[in-house]
Amino acid sequence: MSSEEKKITLTTEDGEAVDFYVLEETRISNMNYLLVTDAAEEDEDGECYILKDLSKQEDSEALYEFVEDDNEIDYLFKIFSELLDGADVGIEK
Repeated sequence: MSSEEKKITLTTEDGEAVDFYVLEETRISNMNYLLVTDAAEEDEDGECYILKDLSKQEDSEALYEFVEDDNEIDYLFKIFSELLDGADVGIEK
């Protein structure tokens, strides 16, 4: 993993910490979205997720939520696909 990559750690409802690695990020309609993976290495297969940043500017910690709406996922995935320009990323529902 390169030092330029950003890693975020989310805490599950069970209190378990899970690391995600940011592949790409974009801002649409005043909302930040992150395309993240749970794979630490580029050549490792992992799951990709789209997160929505729900935190306010004055918040000290970011608040992320998984995007689960199929229409929103399809729209965002097209945008992330263009930003990644041909990276081998697929979407599963």
